[in-house]
Amino acid sequence: MDEAGDLNLFDRKGRLLLGTSGVSNYFMVGVAQLPHLELAGTLLEGLRATLLADPYFRGVPSMQPAANKTAIAFHAKDDLPEVRREVMKVLPQLDARVLVAIRRKAVLAQEAQALFRYGRKLRSNDVYDDLVERLFRNLLHTADANEIIFSWRGKASRKEALEQALEKAKLNFARRWGQFYDKPTSVHSGLPSGHPGLQVVDYYLWALQRLYESQEERFFALLAPAYKLVMDIDDTRLKPYGAWYSQANPLTLDKIKTPSDRLGSSG
Repeated sequence: MDEAGDLNLFDRKGRLLLGTSGVSNYFMVGVAQLPHLELAGTLLEGLRATLLADPYFRGVPSMQPAANKTAIAFHAKDDLPEVRREVMKVLPQLDARVLVAIRRKAVLAQEAQALFRYGRKLRSNDVYDDLVERLFRNLLHTADANEIIFSWRGKASRKEALEQALEKAKLNFARRWGQFYDKPTSVHSGLPSGHPGLQVVDYYLWALQRLYESQEERFFALLAPAYKLVMDIDDTRLKPYGAWYSQANPLTLDKIKTPSDRLGSSG
């Protein structure tokens, strides 16, 4: 499980940062279910070894171990376009099932301003944990056991907070369906270099982020079959709980290209 975008909303003087260079308009948290985790590791490590041995990449800074980038782990933002294309050829072979929850930061900014008027603060970790709960609410009961790897956030693993978010997901599922499933669930935080699954979900989030942030569809289109659920929580034009995209309602660029004044965000 990983994230894309950031939760920066205001500068130190309280001015809205949206629309400024380097600040995203969306924040996403995604999970990739990998039925063949060992295969993911084998294919990605094999690809990395092949690329590092290719004279074409000799001397490229991101391909040097000291740079702590592609030579250590694939990361879509840091990888060269040529490398990125090769990774995207491998990903469909992994049969990943990807679920993503999205918040529009213009809406989050409005929520933060409303809370501030009552002397409260919108905390980044609370936003993140809420998306974790939403993603796992209808997911944890589908396996005999769950092993969840979260990408390390900040200076701490936040393992306890994430476990609490998962417990909330179980309870909300029970309230909705009248059944409580308590399947064995382990939670770990780690780095992409030690967990190939984190490299996989990073790429799927990056492709989706490019669709939303840059309206660039080609990367998403290449990986589209793997996205089983995308929850655009703040697109409430048709439903109060947001727009949900799945195989029954495929996500396309046209569906999210809407006037900003109707969504409270750049679309």
